[in-house]
Amino acid sequence: MDDNHGETKQERRAKKLTKKKERMQKHGKNLAALYKEAILKRLRRGKG
Repeated sequence: MDDNHGETKQERRAKKLTKKKERMQKHGKNLAALYKEAILKRLRRGKG
């Protein structure tokens, strides 16, 4: 194990977790936008 890079295993793990959370949040926002778009398209198609 080469833990002599200035950060511990726990620190690396914490960083990875925060990155994962950020990615999840972005994904959630994109999903919400996608659903909204799909619903709007369906409504427009129904009226038109």
